[in-house]
Amino acid sequence: MADQVLGVPAPARTVLDGDRGPRARLVIAALAVLLLAVMAFSLTTGAISLSVVDVVAGWLGLGTEAAAGPEALRDRIILGEIRLPRVVLGALVGASLAVSGAVMQGLFRNPLADPGIVGVSAGAALGAAGLIVLGGTVFSPLLAVAGIFALPLAAFLGGLATTLVLYRIGTRGGYTSIATMLLAGIALGALSGALTGLLVFVANDQQLRDLTFWGLGSLAGATWEKVLAAGPIIAVVLVVVPTMARGLNALVLGEAVAGHLGIRVQRLKGLAIVAVAAATGAGVAVSGGIGFVGIVVPHLLRLTIGPDHRYLLPACALLGASLLILADTVARTIVAPAELPIGILTAIAGAPFFLWILLKRKGLSIA
Repeated sequence: MADQVLGVPAPARTVLDGDRGPRARLVIAALAVLLLAVMAFSLTTGAISLSVVDVVAGWLGLGTEAAAGPEALRDRIILGEIRLPRVVLGALVGASLAVSGAVMQGLFRNPLADPGIVGVSAGAALGAAGLIVLGGTVFSPLLAVAGIFALPLAAFLGGLATTLVLYRIGTRGGYTSIATMLLAGIALGALSGALTGLLVFVANDQQLRDLTFWGLGSLAGATWEKVLAAGPIIAVVLVVVPTMARGLNALVLGEAVAGHLGIRVQRLKGLAIVAVAAATGAGVAVSGGIGFVGIVVPHLLRLTIGPDHRYLLPACALLGASLLILADTVARTIVAPAELPIGILTAIAGAPFFLWILLKRKGLSIA
């Protein structure tokens, strides 16, 4: 344990194929620039093309009289009240899904683990759907106490319950069976889907419309209120998760070895489970079902910078945010004036990639 570099145990560095720190830091810097570019592109792209420079000049009272006219007012409303909250929410949700996938893959030591595939997203969706349909009756006390945080909280509780059950079923004697985990995830996802279907059956017309549109995954209803509801939860998770990097690196060697290296394994697992449930729940609550981000992003980055979670987690947050903002921009422009649900786009892109992983990677390993 004494022989450590930057918090990574020496045996783990061997498994992690050496220190790719310089390349990883360069990639992270490039991803930060990419995120800024994608955000600017999304803000200025749409049915009405905008110039951020002109709008900012209008806000500051600069420019010509024309810059302060009705068109400038319209542009400020479109940018500040429609596109900007949508971009911010997309960045938060994309980062939460990608980081949740990376944490689950590190925890279960398998790159196929993902909140969507193993049923965590379905559990979160069940919690959110339950609040939408039963919020006026069974869950009225939760609505009264939590206010705008009620929906993210309900989704968090649903995701947490699913994650705990999944981990309990998949772990025996301190060893997590990947096959059991995946099969249990399929079963839990199917059960959650069936219960959500039951809620859809008893929903009224307005609730049914809300559930149908929400279930496909979209940021169309993004508002600053939704950013305020989900943002703090996701932000806390994104701050806490990097502290798990050393432990997740050590878990590559197995739980027993990680314990001998000084990692408090049970504490790490509990923290990781709560973090994944919180991030996934908050993301699902405000955006609906958006799949494959949590499996595609970490895998792409492992191929580029390696599996060291010190670099993988922040890189996942940046790339996940960029991809979801870009997907949302395509979704709202490709069939304009209509809007394509983001969940459809991510599934179209992510499903073939997932199949490619299965076909090309015979020896699946997070190392």
